[in-house]
Amino acid sequence: MTLTSNAIDRVAQMTSAPAPRRGLGISAKLLLLTLGFVMLAEVLIFVPSIANFRVNWLKERLQSAEIAALAAEAAPDGKLPEMLRQELLNAAQVRGIAVKRHDRRQLVLAAEMPPDIDQHYDLRTASVWTKIMDALATFIHRDGRIVRVIDQPAMGTSEMIEVVMAEQPLRQAMVRYGLGILGLSLIISGITAGLVYLALNWLLVRPMRRITQNVVDFAANPEDARRIITPSPRTDELGRAEMALAGMQRELRDMLQQKTHLAALGLAVSKINHDLRNILASAQLISDRLGTVKDPTVQRTTPKLIASLDRAIRLCQDTLQYGKASEPVPQRAPVVLRRLAEEVGESLGLPRPGLIEFSVAVPVDLTVHADPDQLYRVLGNLCRNAMQVLDGPGATRPGAVTVRGFRNGSGTIIEVGDNGPGIPQRAQANLFVPFQGGTRPGGTGLGLAIVQELIRAHGGNITLARTGDDGATFRIEIPDDVTGQRV
Repeated sequence: MTLTSNAIDRVAQMTSAPAPRRGLGISAKLLLLTLGFVMLAEVLIFVPSIANFRVNWLKERLQSAEIAALAAEAAPDGKLPEMLRQELLNAAQVRGIAVKRHDRRQLVLAAEMPPDIDQHYDLRTASVWTKIMDALATFIHRDGRIVRVIDQPAMGTSEMIEVVMAEQPLRQAMVRYGLGILGLSLIISGITAGLVYLALNWLLVRPMRRITQNVVDFAANPEDARRIITPSPRTDELGRAEMALAGMQRELRDMLQQKTHLAALGLAVSKINHDLRNILASAQLISDRLGTVKDPTVQRTTPKLIASLDRAIRLCQDTLQYGKASEPVPQRAPVVLRRLAEEVGESLGLPRPGLIEFSVAVPVDLTVHADPDQLYRVLGNLCRNAMQVLDGPGATRPGAVTVRGFRNGSGTIIEVGDNGPGIPQRAQANLFVPFQGGTRPGGTGLGLAIVQELIRAHGGNITLARTGDDGATFRIEIPDDVTGQRV
């Protein structure tokens, strides 16, 4: 049960959400972004809008000035009383009015002391960009400026009309207009942001909060089926995400339950294996004594008994070895491959003259950067498997086990092959799966599973390079270590 608790704790650590940090939520961020984007759009609209407002305001003044000029020209002898002249100028909000007819410019109305002119504006030739820049200049410059404005007359009474006026009323009107636009923009932004906030909160934020809370709750107890999320009937991306999350949670729950059962079973098997190995060791000692008995029947059956006990003891050792929580981290060092392979052969009693040949086709100076003990176990398992195949019922010719090694780019290739009957097709699919990848009757497949685990710990890989009636070959690839060290 300890293994299961540790597994659940690791899953909970991986799936649990970190402690929440204080800050703006998604809803608040969406609200602020919407406000900002709407205000930005309003600013982009405001600049040409205020320029257009300025032009229209000036045209209204020019039209009023044209009417005042017509009234002045209608007076007897073209002379107006001073009071009436001032009233016409005040009504048009200008300081002076001039018109051009037949290429002659005529001053129609003017104050007694014409002011100095600070800026000239010709609306007839102004481009859009010029109008925008002139509008911004009106905001920037000081009050009290006097400007001269020229345009075509609206009523066609002359070829051109020009007025001299103070810029301050225009600036005040533009400020009032800008404040009105600003207030309207704030109202539009608020309404738009509120609607977007409510819509996104309903469509996105609330479902996302539900999914997040479910992940946190499920991580607290992944084996509780009640904590699996119930997908909503939505068919969009969030609906598909909920369905995928529910499927993943069900698979994770089933996997944890299975691992719970396997952990309990593995603990029981480990205890049984430990005691069984001691019993078998005692039985092996007794069987060794039987070998000294001269009875022909005993002499004939004792080797078979001893071989069976050896297989049973190896099965116990492999099961206990594979049942460890994890293999130690490889302590990599330069290993002379040929010397190591020859040691493996000697420990297995190879070669066996007339029965099994053993050859090491490895250059004398070839070294591999690996853990020597773990690499010894790898080669020992593979060579032992080859010996057992060659001793099996399918062997019809003298056996041969070969270990080859060579460099390949930034790594070392090791091949262990035999000339046996090959690996059955049904065993190839689960070749490295424990308790399923056995290649011979009575095999458990633990040897190959352990070999694969050790090679992967070195960052390498093991594959079945060849199999057939002429034997099988396993290919091991061990890359140089990350420091680039190799001999």
